[in-house]
Amino acid sequence: MPHRYFTKELSGGQAALTGSDAHHLADVMRARQGDEVVLCGPDGLEYTGTITALLPGRVEFSVSEGAPGKAEPDVEMTLFAGYPKQGKLEEIIQHSVELGVRTVVPFFSRYCVAAPKKEDVKNQRYNRIAAEAAKQAGRGLLPTVEMPLLRFEEVCARFENYDLVLFFYEGGGAPLRALLRPGTAKRIALVTGSEGGFSAEEAAAAAAAGAQTVGLGPRILRCETAPLAALTAALLLTGNLE
Repeated sequence: MPHRYFTKELSGGQAALTGSDAHHLADVMRARQGDEVVLCGPDGLEYTGTITALLPGRVEFSVSEGAPGKAEPDVEMTLFAGYPKQGKLEEIIQHSVELGVRTVVPFFSRYCVAAPKKEDVKNQRYNRIAAEAAKQAGRGLLPTVEMPLLRFEEVCARFENYDLVLFFYEGGGAPLRALLRPGTAKRIALVTGSEGGFSAEEAAAAAAAGAQTVGLGPRILRCETAPLAALTAALLLTGNLE
């Protein structure tokens, strides 16, 4: 199977890779002129790229006509994840990207155990993890991990950007099956908490901002398990696990 790379430098039947991807392809994989790879552009299409030049820090390609990626869900899902402790966010990012999430937005809330620390440096690593997970899963679009939101009010302010917001609350709520089916919405946000969960005031604020309060059954899930269960259920009910 050809190796997969994401590039923003793609137009007019030509493309290029630079930086670490160019190094990996040229120096680690020892690619040669005429070798083919899969290139994914910012338009969400996949291209067959044929290497035309190997330059210091740069690999150039001619590309085929693009085609839609088969691994992309037909709904755009954003995961708002309560910031966990001890590196669990990396696990959440990796597996949620494999499942099909488009954007991960960490946030701090009242009962978060973790505290903000060197988030700009962490964010670079989080996006590298997302990129590697996207390549492994055959994604056609490069998901992003945003800088964390520092207050829950900032999370609620983002809800207006979505067709449907699902707030997963340990206090329970409406069954997912009553809210999701194929074609329900194009842009869906899923909000899950940290180890400490949400306060009653945060749950009320989410509902007031337009979120639908939902549950994940009678079991108490860890903060790194709940986002994956929520994403899997949402993808299944919207017909994206078939």
